[in-house]
Amino acid sequence: MERESMEFDVVVVGAGPSGLATAIRLAQLAQEQSAEVSICVVEKGSEVGAHILSGAVFETRALDELLPNWAADGAPVTTQVTGDEIYLLKSDSKAAKFSNTLVPKTMHNEGNYIISLGNLCRWLGEQAEALGVEIFPGFTASELLKDEQGRIKGVLTGDMGVGADGSEKDGYMPGMELLAKHTVFAEGCRGHLGKQLIADYQLDAGKMPQHYGIGFKEIWQIDADKHELGKVVHTGGWPLEGEASGGGYLYHIEGNQVVLGLIIDLNYKNPNISPYDEFQRYKTHPLIKNVIEGGERISYGARAIAKGGLSSLPQMTLPGGILVGCDAGTLNFAKIKGSHTAMKSGMLAAESIFAALQAGEADLSKHQKAFEDSWLYDELYRARNFGAAMHKFGTTLGGAFNFIDQNWFGGKLPVTLKDDARDEANMQKASEAKAIEYPKYDGKITFDKMSSVYLTNTYHEEDQPSHLRLSDPDIPLKVNFVEFNEPAQRYCPAGVYEVVEEGDERKFVVNSQNCIHCKTCDIKDPSQNITWVTPEGGGGPNYTNM
Repeated sequence: MERESMEFDVVVVGAGPSGLATAIRLAQLAQEQSAEVSICVVEKGSEVGAHILSGAVFETRALDELLPNWAADGAPVTTQVTGDEIYLLKSDSKAAKFSNTLVPKTMHNEGNYIISLGNLCRWLGEQAEALGVEIFPGFTASELLKDEQGRIKGVLTGDMGVGADGSEKDGYMPGMELLAKHTVFAEGCRGHLGKQLIADYQLDAGKMPQHYGIGFKEIWQIDADKHELGKVVHTGGWPLEGEASGGGYLYHIEGNQVVLGLIIDLNYKNPNISPYDEFQRYKTHPLIKNVIEGGERISYGARAIAKGGLSSLPQMTLPGGILVGCDAGTLNFAKIKGSHTAMKSGMLAAESIFAALQAGEADLSKHQKAFEDSWLYDELYRARNFGAAMHKFGTTLGGAFNFIDQNWFGGKLPVTLKDDARDEANMQKASEAKAIEYPKYDGKITFDKMSSVYLTNTYHEEDQPSHLRLSDPDIPLKVNFVEFNEPAQRYCPAGVYEVVEEGDERKFVVNSQNCIHCKTCDIKDPSQNITWVTPEGGGGPNYTNM
């Protein structure tokens, strides 16, 4: 098919913190040097910020460098952390508060802010457009474009108006070729194209496998007398003791609201674990329940996070392209923060791309040294053992190791721990795993999946090809159901996957219209049979203030 095309110097895939930081820094450099650089950002969400979800306690280091006048210019970064507490939940009713002297220093949040990352991205989008960057929301980067030598030459946006059977509906619009000298992949964790690039160009050769978690988030309106603006609470332990690892959070934001959530590592073994239901249980602990009881839940969302750190970081450059932010895996899990590192990753990419454009060079071979000379590399190096220690030694011993590594040695213990087991490979057979019976939802503190999905404002055109592709449609029932009790029914936080009994037969149902784009299925399926691809542009969640 003959398609229309547009040419740019740089195409950025994704309007998250890394993609927008890339675009802004490029535009700044062009302005400073009086150079002409055309920059396009393509964003699959209906608007900038629609698909962004993060806790988020935000460190301003990268923003300070990128836009030093951010406060005066109205950045939505206003709620400074006023208190920092960490608890070990010992049971469903007991908690022990850690002394600050026993907490790894990376977990301290003095000087940080509680923000909506989605709102920050909306503001960053405005700054980018003011500098001349073109942003195309509602368009997916569905396919890679390569030249005859295998060099990335841009991306193809997804067709619009295609029926589930592949036919062209009324209003059909073919995708457009966005051609570029350099293409920046800033899709976030487990990016659809980033995953392909890592495999096609073997960018992760010799690296530790990437490790992931699934993060849940809700926003609650609470009673004013329970609200403590700027207070940050983190927890470990219950309900994840033994069967899984991770931790929870509760942050007090403006407007008598709190954000709360739970992050669960996706290396858990028991196929009967339901991360969603673990999160619902978490809210029943008195430490959390006493804050939100009597309040109103107004938002819900979930998203995978890449937490392998430096040891899992792939080679970021390839012919014609570069991976930035969580598409590469730059999150600092020791801090449980990835926004500032994603932004710095994008800024470094912009500087490498601009230097190559000015010199008329095609490759970005000098980028690795620029990365290794940056504070981003130093920060990730110091945090390299954090996740592996928790996986190898468990919460208690792993926490002790991390306290010694971070507080005594500044993250520079002369040892690098590795965790070479892939997350999905950890899953036990159902015959070896204990059954788990989760409490019924009360509709006040705990809620069913469908009422939660409703709060995400998720919408997909129903008559379109499924964006959840099964390599073999027989595997869910013939392999996963038999061996693992088909865990997709439980690890999906949006009720996408069901095993339905129809008379004497079972049927595996994929409700792709419910998908909130968390990517957990692409990661945790024990048979690696599910591939998440981009749906029609603008589809998915429409998060507000997340």
